[in-house]
Amino acid sequence: MTHRFADIAFTDAVKAAQARYGTREQVARMAQHGGPNDRLGAREIEFIAARDSFYLATVSETGWPYLQHRGGPAGFLKAVDARTLAFADFGGNRQFVSVGNAMRNDRVSLFLMDYANRRRLKLLGHLAMVDFADAPPALAAQAALPGYAAKIERLAVIRVKAFDWNCPQHITPRRSETEWRSAAQPLLDRIATLERALAQLRAAASN
Repeated sequence: MTHRFADIAFTDAVKAAQARYGTREQVARMAQHGGPNDRLGAREIEFIAARDSFYLATVSETGWPYLQHRGGPAGFLKAVDARTLAFADFGGNRQFVSVGNAMRNDRVSLFLMDYANRRRLKLLGHLAMVDFADAPPALAAQAALPGYAAKIERLAVIRVKAFDWNCPQHITPRRSETEWRSAAQPLLDRIATLERALAQLRAAASN
């Protein structure tokens, strides 16, 4: 079973570059035996559900790439099923570059980063933007974010064609405030326990 990401990404020009720089044999083995990577599994779905942002790449009708950061509460990018992602599209800077690009060329690439654990997931797919009021009710309900302040204007639906995991090389570990608090909590709990024990010792000594 071939690796679908390689089938799409390794064009003739890419293969020529791989041959020139001595990696063609190595990546050819991955392309032949590493797949198919065209259906999201439990690992990918869990990773996606934990993300509070990702990068979305589209291409304009004149051939220019455009990269956009998308953010929201953790889990705002939903895995509807093994081949479908959806997310609520909020009002932004009103330029609509990604929306317009997808109207002419629906091919997109997503980068999902976990800086704290130095992991990244790449996805290729086809993007459709649907006005939120016109979205299928079940899908709209799944993508909705109760309690989130930003207004949902559209529903973005991505049909996943392929994905690939990248190696951690050159990913600088970074943590959000929430991740720092989570990492520090055991230490804070231990400090609180020691402070209580110290207070009890002082109280006993004063009696």
